[in-house]
Amino acid sequence: MRRFPLRTGIRWKISVAIAAVSALIAVALSLVVHNSARVSMLDNARDLQLERLQFAQRLYESSRDPKVGSKLNDPDLPAELRAKLALGRRATFVQEDVDGVPEVWAAMPYPGDDILSLHTRFPNNAAVVADLDRSLVIASVAVVLGGTVLGILIGGSISRRLRKAAAAATDVAQGNTQVRVLDAIGGVVRDETDDLAHAVDALTDALQERVEAERRVTADIAHELRTPVTGLLTAAELLPPSRPTELVRDRAQALRTLVEDVLEVARLDSAAERAELQELPLGEFVSRRVASLYPEAVVNVIHDSYVNTDPRRLERIIGNLLGNAAKHGKPPFEVAVEGRVVRVRDHGKGFPPDLLREGPSRFRTGSSDRAGHGHGLGLTIAAGQAKVLGARLTFRNAQHDGGAIAVLWLPEHAPTATGSFPIVHLADLPPRKR
Repeated sequence: MRRFPLRTGIRWKISVAIAAVSALIAVALSLVVHNSARVSMLDNARDLQLERLQFAQRLYESSRDPKVGSKLNDPDLPAELRAKLALGRRATFVQEDVDGVPEVWAAMPYPGDDILSLHTRFPNNAAVVADLDRSLVIASVAVVLGGTVLGILIGGSISRRLRKAAAAATDVAQGNTQVRVLDAIGGVVRDETDDLAHAVDALTDALQERVEAERRVTADIAHELRTPVTGLLTAAELLPPSRPTELVRDRAQALRTLVEDVLEVARLDSAAERAELQELPLGEFVSRRVASLYPEAVVNVIHDSYVNTDPRRLERIIGNLLGNAAKHGKPPFEVAVEGRVVRVRDHGKGFPPDLLREGPSRFRTGSSDRAGHGHGLGLTIAAGQAKVLGARLTFRNAQHDGGAIAVLWLPEHAPTATGSFPIVHLADLPPRKR
């Protein structure tokens, strides 16, 4: 049986916990106060009845006639009180009527099995207890509401700090390594949230140092390989024409391409790349570049639009997407341009699930049916170049007739030299006649 977990915020959990504790304390104190007040008033009533009984005793002994409400051998005398009087001492007894009003008895034995007794109802005691109970209920409700409000305030403060920490951690995960969780949460009071922020910041610094070290090692290795690979390619050109010579030249060229791709990935990882912007008609530009790179691909310009972008990087993205489609997909290859959106599609078996879930990753080619060869750098470079352009590159599979679809979303405003975007929103330029 599938279970659906209930998601609640820490604010409400703390509020409910404080409210529950407040309610338990209020109920316990109310019961203690109620019982203590009731016992105290009954003890006072017993003492008062004994004083009245003593006064009635003196009157009876002087006149041999019960007075001030006392009776001799009262037939309504409770059996419990009779049992106490059997010990030969004065005694009191309390009984309550149907309305909850206490009735206090006091009696004393005389020789010859005579009993002098009197009893009085104390309605004021019941009224006082009822008023006290109402006050205790009101106070308990106020305590619970106050505890709930206090819990909301305390939980809200902790929840806000945790949300700020989560937002800062998300920024770090998206590549903004300058963000520090400890600075984001702020606050004067230090608690476990600050310990968590310290740990996340330390983890971020450690990962950043590791990634930077790996990037430097990769760039250094690729740079050191460039010279001998270039020499190898030059030497291969001097070999006499033959089938082995063609194989050597082909492998040397593939090795040179791999080294250049690795260097490009290292430059993109360093976040030092800046776009050289030009204004150009997107549909016309894509049509020309696709015709020169992959003439077999079909270009469909649904709606042309002028964009301000880097043509070299845009050509690199489109070329890598088409190269990936040609290498791992099946024809026909289609390129569609609609406004600022460019779609590249093939009719193969689609992107592997791990690429759709995690995005492109270097040196991971996915499943054997789509990426049984290659180094996984083409889509990685395309995604990196799209980031430099301030664009967004997404991947999905066609639902009906199969195939992989890569979609490049160019930004409405081009990135500045610092990689940020201007605040002023400019309208799209109208199509120009050429």
